[in-house]
Amino acid sequence: MSIALASTAHAQNTSDDRLLSDPAFEQSLPSLVFVPTPGPGSLSSNGDAIAGPADFPADPALTTPLAPIATFDAEPPPEIDVASEKMPEIRYTLVVKGLEPVGLDDSFRDLSALLKDGRRAANAAQVSARADEDVQLAERLMRSEGYYDGIATVAVDTLPNATNSLTVELSATPGARYRLGKIAITGAAPEPTALARKALTLETGDPIVAADVQSAEAAISLRLPEAGYPFVEVGQRDILLDDRDHHGDYTLPINSGPKSRFGVIRTEGDPVFTPEHLTVISRFDKGELYDSRQVDDLRQALIATSLLATNAIEPVRTGQMAADGTEVVDVLVRQTKGPARQLAASAGYGTGEGIKLTGSWTHRNLFPPEGALTVEAVAGTLQQSLGTTFRRSNAGQRDRSFALGASVARQDFDAYNAQTITLSGSLSRQSTPIFQKRWTWSVGGELVATRETPFEAATLVRDRNTYFIAAIPLQLGYDRSNSQLDPTKGFRLSGRLSPEAQKRSGGGFDGYARLLFEGSAYYPISDALTLAGRARVGSIVGAARDDIAPSRRLYAGGGGSVRGFGYQQLGPKDIDDKPIGGRSLTEFALEARYRFGDYGIVPFFDAGRVGEASTPSIKNIRYGAGIGVRYYTNFGPFRIDVATPINRQPGESKIALYISIGQAF
Repeated sequence: MSIALASTAHAQNTSDDRLLSDPAFEQSLPSLVFVPTPGPGSLSSNGDAIAGPADFPADPALTTPLAPIATFDAEPPPEIDVASEKMPEIRYTLVVKGLEPVGLDDSFRDLSALLKDGRRAANAAQVSARADEDVQLAERLMRSEGYYDGIATVAVDTLPNATNSLTVELSATPGARYRLGKIAITGAAPEPTALARKALTLETGDPIVAADVQSAEAAISLRLPEAGYPFVEVGQRDILLDDRDHHGDYTLPINSGPKSRFGVIRTEGDPVFTPEHLTVISRFDKGELYDSRQVDDLRQALIATSLLATNAIEPVRTGQMAADGTEVVDVLVRQTKGPARQLAASAGYGTGEGIKLTGSWTHRNLFPPEGALTVEAVAGTLQQSLGTTFRRSNAGQRDRSFALGASVARQDFDAYNAQTITLSGSLSRQSTPIFQKRWTWSVGGELVATRETPFEAATLVRDRNTYFIAAIPLQLGYDRSNSQLDPTKGFRLSGRLSPEAQKRSGGGFDGYARLLFEGSAYYPISDALTLAGRARVGSIVGAARDDIAPSRRLYAGGGGSVRGFGYQQLGPKDIDDKPIGGRSLTEFALEARYRFGDYGIVPFFDAGRVGEASTPSIKNIRYGAGIGVRYYTNFGPFRIDVATPINRQPGESKIALYISIGQAF
């Protein structure tokens, strides 16, 4: 500091000789004289007049009065369309190195910004921006597969060049792959911890793959609610990476919540179903260990009723403790009422069966709970009917249905014409589009009064008779196919038995039994091609054919039977070449179902026989072949089949056409 001060003083002394004194400085300045702005009529020092502002000519633009503001045009001026020449696009190629050896090349190319727009860009800056995005993408992909040290770089050449296109080269260096070290689950009691560890399908030494880790953690959220822990919460994982041995210690905290048992079912929202009926539908009982799969099953069952627009189910803590220390949780069902009425219509056509239009009106909950009333009408060229059915679903037991029906019908087929009144009832367990059941069954009863014209072989005439029939139809089915409407694999088996008693006008009582067995199988050759086959045999025992009402006999031919023949046209015929039915039935069918998108082609080969005896046989079996097209909708395939009989006999149609909904079998 002392040195600085001395230096400053020396500088002041040496500069004193060059500085002016104040009087000398004042004398060197020019004198400043204030001259006021002359006004009009002012005189100069010699007596001349000085021109003022008023003596100069005024600018007209400055003196003209301003126009009123209301006269101004407030509209903006029109945009000028400047035609600009489109800049040529820059083409480029992408070269990726280093990702294929670690299996990430395809994933990168699916997400690449450089490949998204067809390898074209407006300018080099856009190419560079996309390249930067792809560098980040490559590094994210490497980290997601456990390559945490992976880096990516990109190089872009310049224009112009020999090819007049850019080459973008992305190089990735994955480095060593990190693997799981110690695995620990913390924060819960020993039992839920053991369940969580079992559900967490991660093992020491496994690569740290993000998708595998997330999937394993999601399994905990699914598995513990299935084992009595509905309130489990999975925390944020922690993976501590060690770059020396390329391992990562994994820690996952969980809060299992209390172990729980089912309490009662409660409801909120629209009162479509009472808690009592929900208890009938549910598959769990009060006091059972909580299982989320049972709750999901109840949710699906409520959807299957078609009476709810929305439904939500959740467990609710009650604070009540069971004797074993578990907590009782109630099941809360929130209901929103959906439309209960439904109108439906369908149409079909078959050679020999004619055109058939079907329409129905249904109120699905006219008699709560789940008491539906349906009125159905059929209008066709050869048949007309009107019927009503009452059906109670989930009748006292899950999946059990009780039905009562009444109908009047008129049929005018080549085999017979009939005017029929039918009363029926049944108790059954059937599949639905949501719940396809493995085992199905039905027990029913029928009372039929029908007036028909059978062919009498003894007299060679058709006389009208009235039949009163009582039947007890029984059915059992076993289904291992993967779909009700359009199966592609698996098989189905079904059997029907109907003991019947009949009283003819002018005759006595006849007792007989009708039996029918059917099996179908579906084998996928590929994702697009399915091979399907069906076999059916039937028999009537206990009565002669001519003693049985024509509508109760066995027939073959038609879209759901042997294609290539008209409806009921295959089998014995009378002297007028009209079918008279039989007591035995044999049918086979084979299809190759090829689907492409929403369309399909189905070549098929059918075979069938109707015999006068009650024992099924393949003697003199007849064949039909054809091809069909399918249009697949969300409610099943729309079907058009065209077929012809093989070794056609006189009187048989050359071509048979069938139009319907759903596969033939």
